Amino acid sequence: MKKAVMLINDTTYAFNLRGAVIEKLVDEDFEVVIVGQLLKHQDRLKAMGAKLIGVETGRHGTNPISDLQLMHAYKKILKAEKPDVVLTYNIKPNVYGGMACQQLKIPYLPNVTGLGTPVENPGPLQALTTRLYKMGVAGASCIFFQNSENQHFFETHRMMPKHAKIRLLPGSGVDLESHPAFSYPDGEAVHFQFTSRILKEKGIDLYLAAAKRIHAEYPNTVFHICGGCDDPAYEEILKQAQEAGDVVYHGQQKDMIPFLKQASCIVHPSYYPEGMSNVLLEGAASARPVIATDRAGCRETVEDGVTGFLIPIQDEEALVHALERFMQMTPEQRKAMGLAGRAKMEREFDRKIVVKAYLEEIQALEGNDE
Repeated sequence: MKKAVMLINDTTYAFNLRGAVIEKLVDEDFEVVIVGQLLKHQDRLKAMGAKLIGVETGRHGTNPISDLQLMHAYKKILKAEKPDVVLTYNIKPNVYGGMACQQLKIPYLPNVTGLGTPVENPGPLQALTTRLYKMGVAGASCIFFQNSENQHFFETHRMMPKHAKIRLLPGSGVDLESHPAFSYPDGEAVHFQFTSRILKEKGIDLYLAAAKRIHAEYPNTVFHICGGCDDPAYEEILKQAQEAGDVVYHGQQKDMIPFLKQASCIVHPSYYPEGMSNVLLEGAASARPVIATDRAGCRETVEDGVTGFLIPIQDEEALVHALERFMQMTPEQRKAMGLAGRAKMEREFDRKIVVKAYLEEIQALEGNDE
């Protein structure tokens, strides 16, 4: 039996965003091994046929000793598993998993799921992280990018290997069956939905400020927030905003379907350096209009004025203006905007496109071995 190893941040990510790839590989008689932090959905991944190996990736850490230990852990696992191909996702698995694969001469396919702040933002740390990333992808059989701006960054910062094979994917794609088009909500209340970890770069401050202003002008609006918060300062800010009646904070949610069903519009004013926003993909697939930032990883999912509105980065006034435009639309116009977004997802972002690309590249590797 052929074997594919996935080096990935954690099992939650693996199940939510890579489940379709795992299922397809199992269908194609691959033994699939997932290496990452063991968090949620372990039983469901095992039920799909995957083997799990726990590794602490330290995704937010910058300790070089820990990173070196991670690379040694990858090498030890790969030597034991002897895979035919390795699929790497997220920054540290791409970098240190890539280096391990090169040393062991194992074919690997990295997926650039976003640059991350240390890579994207100029400064002393950028010089180090771009060099490490260049080393990580140097021996890749094919590099997958989720948006053209990330690909351009690699090219302009001389991180791209010579003669590298490149494929541009529609992010992680969206599972159109798990995220069907919901009927548009009735009623006088207009529900805006913000879904994200509570981070400044995800636009939470902009959302809170805009919610306060819009709710004062349009009392029939409800501004929802879903997402984990591990910052005590933001916990207090959210508590005060909720007590003022500006927002309703629901905390982290396992099941977003009820929130998508009630939502009139998805709002994502993020300026975080992500590959492709799954919040926007899933919102649009659910036939909901979206308001998003005009930046890589967000703009690709929106047709401005057709499926939603694009706003400049970190622009509170533009966000308020977009919310006002939405409030001035009729329910029929809002519904049509949401359906246009669903159609765009079906045309361009079906997760089956991503699965097909992976299978093609793996089959190409098998062809090279013959």
